Amino acid sequence: MTHQYGTWSPYGGSNSIILAVVMLIITGVLIALAIRLHHPIEVKRPGRFLGVSLVVIWGLAVITFLVAVITYALALYQQVGHPTGPTNPITPVTMTSGVFAFFVIVYLAQRSGPLVAIGSAIVGTIAAPMIFELPFDLIVMWRTYPPTPEILFTLLFFLPLFLVELLSFAMLTLSPVMKLSRYTLFILAGMFLIFAVWALFGFAYPAAPIPVALNMIAKILAFATAVSLFLPQGKAQNNYIYKVKYPWLKPRGFYSHC
Repeated sequence: MTHQYGTWSPYGGSNSIILAVVMLIITGVLIALAIRLHHPIEVKRPGRFLGVSLVVIWGLAVITFLVAVITYALALYQQVGHPTGPTNPITPVTMTSGVFAFFVIVYLAQRSGPLVAIGSAIVGTIAAPMIFELPFDLIVMWRTYPPTPEILFTLLFFLPLFLVELLSFAMLTLSPVMKLSRYTLFILAGMFLIFAVWALFGFAYPAAPIPVALNMIAKILAFATAVSLFLPQGKAQNNYIYKVKYPWLKPRGFYSHC
């Protein structure tokens, strides 16, 4: 059987239904949390040393992942020759969404100064596609077509990727204007709802119109989720965050607390 490497085998039968149910459960949990979240949650920012260390570790994780990709590709070439690569209609959507998200975050964070605005846009744009990728990778991880031994090469590819994704989320804490609000949870729930619908179609590779459309919508919602983390809060909400819930905190600049 000839595979297009870079794709994955779709879910079928009861597995497709189970995956859809799991996605719906996650959707319901996120909606319930959003309804109960009356005030945005501010995450404590790391100190200068920890922040710099986080960025360095993220860079090393990216390099490790790139080395893993090269090793994976070389092994695949040695075992099957020049592999057949699939068409990828989603990349233009990802790139356009990334550019749009960057400038929207800059606009939303401009009141805190250019350094905060640009820094927030950088970490927000880095994290945005990972919001999509982390659950997506968990879903397709064991359904790809790696070289042999399959388990080892699957882990070689995905474990560094998971580390990059988690560190990308951690870098969001570097922004002093990043807050988790109910809007973020609602939009994220929308992404998982699209995943549930996609699962009913086997969570197939985006080659047919329906998987392509569902993939694009989910990717756009992931970027919208990231942007929503930087929505400015109303005066009443800010007073609650700083004076009631966190009386010792004051609005600060990027790393200015160090």
